Amino acid sequence: MQIRIALPSKGRISNPSVQLLGKAGIGVKDTANRKLFSETYDEEISVMFTRAADIPEFVADGAADLGITGMDLIEENEADVEILEDLNFGSAKLVLAVPEDSSIESISDIKDGAVVATEFPHLTEKFLNGRGINAKIVELSGSTEIAPFIGVADIISDLTSTGTTLKMNHLKIIGTIIESSIKLIANKRSFKEKNEKVDAIRTGIKGVLDAEGKKLVMMNVAEEFLEDVKMAMPGLTGPTVSNVLSNKGVMAVHAVVDEKDVFNLVNELKKIGARDILVVPIERII
Repeated sequence: MQIRIALPSKGRISNPSVQLLGKAGIGVKDTANRKLFSETYDEEISVMFTRAADIPEFVADGAADLGITGMDLIEENEADVEILEDLNFGSAKLVLAVPEDSSIESISDIKDGAVVATEFPHLTEKFLNGRGINAKIVELSGSTEIAPFIGVADIISDLTSTGTTLKMNHLKIIGTIIESSIKLIANKRSFKEKNEKVDAIRTGIKGVLDAEGKKLVMMNVAEEFLEDVKMAMPGLTGPTVSNVLSNKGVMAVHAVVDEKDVFNLVNELKKIGARDILVVPIERII
């Protein structure tokens, strides 16, 4: 059973997508050259590198079984795909922005006939029409920020993660069209007919996502201090406790904890009486 995964060939989500597959155990063999097709270390899985904007359509049409791309692009293409997972990176917003000195302060100030330049014509038009605004949409393939300053448009619709680039270009945000993040998507037919392999890939990727920001804390503790240690270590389902066979009366305790809690937790455990404390990275939680 062959599975093809479509990945962005370049851009801000390309490297994180490749790295995610690697952490999930599906390493791409040739990451340096980014050929159109690449093999992975699983002989049943191959990767296709292409434009992120084309991935929703390729997955919907069956040219690829799975894909990694932005929700904004899925919505723009109205792609009929299965959304399997939010991949917890690439968060951004598609916003409307105008020059800082524009009299337009909010969406309600936009008049019929206003010209909007964007790489997302469908989403932009749908959003404005839904608010009773009949604007003229000008589709651009890049450099959207310059459009109001060269007389091409009054307003732009552009993707931003922090808003810094817009500010640098003397633009102010007047509204948000959609909030987006990166998704793992599947062709609907593949999702049914190749479910076992698709689910295995999904499980591997989800395991990486679930392990993010987590550490495994392990220690030895005298049995008399065990209850205090258990109270201090919440873990995902509570700590795991076992006997240390070589040392009677000593228990081995370990639990998965949030990375942000490790510093204070380790110091608290030492005060309670825990010793031989190990903090271990976690690659995947299945």
